[in-house]
Amino acid sequence: MNSPNVISKNQLNLALIITVLITGALAFVQVYSIQSILPVLMQEYHVSAAAVGSTVGATIFAVSIMSPFMGMISDALGRKRFIVGSILFIAVPTILLAFSHSIEMLWWLRFAQGLAVPGITVVLLAYIGEEFSGAERVKLMTFFVSGTVLGGFLGRFILGYLTEFMSWRHGFMVMGMVSLLGAFMVWYNLPKSAKFVAKPQIHTAMITLWHHLHNRHILAACALGFCVLFSLVGCFTYINLYLDRPPYSLSSAQLADIFAVYLIGMIITPLSARLIVRFGTNFTVLLAMSMSIIGMLMTLLHPLWLIVLALALMSSGIFITQSATISYISSNVSEGRSLASGLYYMIYYAGGFTGSWLCGHAFEEGGWFMTTVTLVAVQLLAIIIGGVLMRKPAVV
Repeated sequence: MNSPNVISKNQLNLALIITVLITGALAFVQVYSIQSILPVLMQEYHVSAAAVGSTVGATIFAVSIMSPFMGMISDALGRKRFIVGSILFIAVPTILLAFSHSIEMLWWLRFAQGLAVPGITVVLLAYIGEEFSGAERVKLMTFFVSGTVLGGFLGRFILGYLTEFMSWRHGFMVMGMVSLLGAFMVWYNLPKSAKFVAKPQIHTAMITLWHHLHNRHILAACALGFCVLFSLVGCFTYINLYLDRPPYSLSSAQLADIFAVYLIGMIITPLSARLIVRFGTNFTVLLAMSMSIIGMLMTLLHPLWLIVLALALMSSGIFITQSATISYISSNVSEGRSLASGLYYMIYYAGGFTGSWLCGHAFEEGGWFMTTVTLVAVQLLAIIIGGVLMRKPAVV
């Protein structure tokens, strides 16, 4: 039996796959958990839809700022310690959220949560890119994305139900304990790096950054990532406020149930690895984003069951696109992988922050209809990026 602290011959095993999946879940279990209780917070703090929606954007904004810096630091000092330390750090502001007395304090604690997330996401992607190659790398990347999907669902689901049966303040305390326990689990099970080579010189990092900023593959992937998280955050932040109102009037627990559609994405995403390997990123993105647009348009229909089906279709398209995009980056970057991941996530989360802000104003001006129009426009842009900018030139 192989030691959990050593990667042996690049062979994937069930323990490693589960660890990658759970690490991805721990990165996102706190990021979007607040979405299921936005109507409760809106009433408690007496604020607008855009103001309460900004608490989602606060975390995403911090992730965007920290992503490239965490990549540089990790390229110099290592992988595993950053991943585990970041999971531990995120537990602190999560617990402190239970004691917030204003929407401003809530916003800053949510911002603090986001500072730790790149230490998990950016560094884990670099870790996978270094230690594995080919189909094994794609497989682990898709399981990582599945983990982020699982974390996104569990965060919303757990906090939604805890708010229903105790209070949202006690719910955040429980969520903080989840991160603490998860950090110890990852420390024990994640193998040490076998192929990591430290690059501590800042000059080296700057040269690598310059090359990345002139790499059209990275720039195209970043632009697509912006559209992806814009769509996901904009949709799932304000669908809660839409379904909280008549004729639906859903409770916090019922809104949490809506996020069960994420579990469909968790199943579909690993299967998308075959699609990516067989047909390539270009075709996969075009197909997935088309699915997502159809799903968005279907949310304008009135039956609740049809809206849930539409959200499943929309989110599945987004998750498949995300898997294709991060695999595309990994395949087109040979050095400074952590920095490349950091740049991607900086723009990716900038898209999420912009989505929470712009869709908030769209929702206040024209309700869910204008929110849908805004999201479909961004998804059409994503199709152009995937169909044109990410297309590799034919070999003559």
